[in-house]
Amino acid sequence: MRLNDYLFRDTWFIPAPGRVVFDTVVDLENYPRWWPDVRSVRKIDDDTAELVCRASLPYRLIVRMRRAEQDESRGLLKVCLEGDLEGSLAAAVTPHQAGTTLEITQQVVATKPLLRRLAPVARPLFLVNHALMMRRGHTGLRARLA
Repeated sequence: MRLNDYLFRDTWFIPAPGRVVFDTVVDLENYPRWWPDVRSVRKIDDDTAELVCRASLPYRLIVRMRRAEQDESRGLLKVCLEGDLEGSLAAAVTPHQAGTTLEITQQVVATKPLLRRLAPVARPLFLVNHALMMRRGHTGLRARLA
């Protein structure tokens, strides 16, 4: 794996019905209401939105997300990513008695020049930054659906 390639896997437990979790996760325009690191979302068309994200480190990422798959009956989502990160994000929503599990897999390449230049020394910080962002997303989603 090259320094600018990243594979992230996160599993979130949400104490809410699967349908509610699925509907909230596909509603990109409302992400800034519950995920503090998603600073803004601009709808481009019915399948594409541009997100501006900033976590703990002092840089922002601009990423266009284009829907590739959305199958509510199977609880599957997939988007293609372009911009400062390129690749894909897939999610699986699995309901069970106590709530819902949301499994998120991201395979991306950092294309933002700052991230590419700093990767040899800052990659561990980028990984921590991502983990903190995802933790705040998990916390925000749980609070939104409580």
